[in-house]
Amino acid sequence: MIPTRANAAVLFLDLQMEIVGASRTVSLERLRRTSGILARLATLHGLPAFLSAVPPGGEYSAEVIGALGGAAPRMRTQTTAFADASLVADLRASGRKVLILSGVASEIVVQRTALDALGAGYEVMAVVDACGGIDMRTEDAAWRRIVAAGGATTSCVTVCAELAGDFTTEPGGATLQLMYEALGG
Repeated sequence: MIPTRANAAVLFLDLQMEIVGASRTVSLERLRRTSGILARLATLHGLPAFLSAVPPGGEYSAEVIGALGGAAPRMRTQTTAFADASLVADLRASGRKVLILSGVASEIVVQRTALDALGAGYEVMAVVDACGGIDMRTEDAAWRRIVAAGGATTSCVTVCAELAGDFTTEPGGATLQLMYEALGG
């Protein structure tokens, strides 16, 4: 699966400051940077973006909210964003079949949402450097389970590269800059 401007949507999961602080596999600084880059990438390429959150959990990532023009998170009370019928309906209405996931915790909401999305016929790409896990071993188990179910793991740089297209165009050049930012430079 290759994400394109025509087939992809981005789903941000529980990127709330009280929850993001639980990440032990990706630093807070890196999570904020890579999830913010994915939000900017969604805006640049016109990809539908959805924010899912749980109460309580604190304020949503400013990098994501800011890049998406102040979009409000959709609140849910289960470990999967697919329990939110209105989010699923809006996603279905978008016509997009490739879901790019970013969130915390990899072992909980990212894994469960990925498995439910795969079961609903979506292609799933979990962006490992834009997701945070509780423990390296348990996060690795989540990635293996997602891949075994037909999903994929990827990186923020790879998603940028796949969406970039021609670097000599305005969106291509802007995406190349996002790739450099994802690399930390």
